[in-house]
Amino acid sequence: MTGIAWETGVLLGLEESGRLPTFDAVIGTSAGSAVGAQLTSGTPLAELYGRQVAEEHGEITPELDLEPLIAFFTEMGDISGGVPPEQLVRVGTFAKQARTVPLADRRAVIEWRLPSHEWPSSPLLITTVDADTGELVLLDASSGVPLVDAVMASCAVPGVWPPVPLLGRLLIDGGVRSGTNLDLAADHDEVLLLAPLTQGPMKAIVEREAAARPGVTVVLADQSAEEAFGVNALDPSRRPFAAEAGRRQGLAALA
Repeated sequence: MTGIAWETGVLLGLEESGRLPTFDAVIGTSAGSAVGAQLTSGTPLAELYGRQVAEEHGEITPELDLEPLIAFFTEMGDISGGVPPEQLVRVGTFAKQARTVPLADRRAVIEWRLPSHEWPSSPLLITTVDADTGELVLLDASSGVPLVDAVMASCAVPGVWPPVPLLGRLLIDGGVRSGTNLDLAADHDEVLLLAPLTQGPMKAIVEREAAARPGVTVVLADQSAEEAFGVNALDPSRRPFAAEAGRRQGLAALA
């Protein structure tokens, strides 16, 4: 949740400073899938930002034990060349066995989160992972699945939110494959990467993936933003602080 708020703030700050780049495609992973769907909906960034700093919201505060997931990302930090499918299958098994909120409750959150429930006319690619096989599953307007369900799947943090049944598969968070999924932008000369959750091993992963290819401009959450996120990135009460920190970074970034 803090990642969504921070990314929205960064984009607004870039827009307010006159440095928001034009883009011909958006690739969304986890929090980025929600922001991508919001950004391409045509809703003004100022309005999207206002939703993040408002006290009223439709989010759920989860009960979570992140230790297994932290251990997984720590292992990822030592892996070069991508996460092996068998390791993703292990995460998928963990996700399927976890006790989470009902799928209908989670879907109501995503419905509230998205200003439009229709796929945009501009290219939007959403990343998910098959919990049973570890395969990357890409969703877009041609996939034949509702936008709400696509975002819900990409945001299905293992052990926190339920896997999402789509296309005859059980799909989980696209971030378990990669925090950036930058390889999907290989045919673009210039890429702007917003990476909010870069504490601990995640920072090394993001920096390694960004350094592997030219033309990537990276905006990482700075120390002020990390403090704004607090100890639980899924705590909706931290959204306003994360959004404000992102806005400050957006105003200063790409100068």
